[in-house]
Amino acid sequence: MFQPTQNIDTAFRAMRMVMLVVIGGCLCISLYALYQNVQLSARMQDRVYVLANGKAMEVVASSRTENLEVEARDHVAMFHHWFFTLDPDEQAITTTITRALYMADGSAKTQYDDLVETGYISGIISGNVSQQIHIDSIRVNTTAAPYQFACYAKVQILRSTSLVTRSLVTQGYLRNVSRTDHNPHGLLIEKWEVTENKDLKVEVR
Repeated sequence: MFQPTQNIDTAFRAMRMVMLVVIGGCLCISLYALYQNVQLSARMQDRVYVLANGKAMEVVASSRTENLEVEARDHVAMFHHWFFTLDPDEQAITTTITRALYMADGSAKTQYDDLVETGYISGIISGNVSQQIHIDSIRVNTTAAPYQFACYAKVQILRSTSLVTRSLVTQGYLRNVSRTDHNPHGLLIEKWEVTENKDLKVEVR
C-alpha cells in the first residue's frame, strides 16, 4: 500500500541529488571561467600592440624598476649626444643644446654658458668646426635615489686642418621626474660636471 509513496520519495531524493550535483557543477565551471577571464584580462593589460609600417607589433609592459638601469644609461647617452654634437650652424647648435637642457638641471646650463662666454661656441661657428661624441661606457648606480652615474667617452673635433680626439669623463646624479615629450625617460640629470677633458691625439688633415 505504501510502496508507490516510497518510490516517489526515493525518486524525488534522487532527482534532488542530481539537481544539486548539476548546480554545483555549473557553479564550479562558472567560477573557473570567471577566474580564467580575470587572469586573461590581467595578462592583456600588460600588452600593447603598436602599428608600425602596416604590421602589428606586440609591446610588453613592465615596471619602472625592471628597466631603470637601461633607461638611465640611455638618458645619459642621449643627453651627452645632444650636448656635445655640434655643427657650425647657430640654429643647429641651439636646437641640440635645447634638447639636452630639457634632460638636465641648471648645472648643464652653467656648463653651456661657460662655453659661450669663453668663445668656444662662436669658434665652432666661425671656424666651420664639427664636433661629435662617441660613448665608451656609462656606469649607473641604481641601488638608491638619486642615482649616481659616470660617463666615459671620446670627443672628436674636426677642423679644416686637423682632427682632434679628446678623452671626456663626466659625472652626476639622476632623479625621477614626470615623463614628457621632451623627457621620455622621466629622469633629470643633477649636479653634472666634467671631470676630464683632455687631448688624446691630433691628426693633421
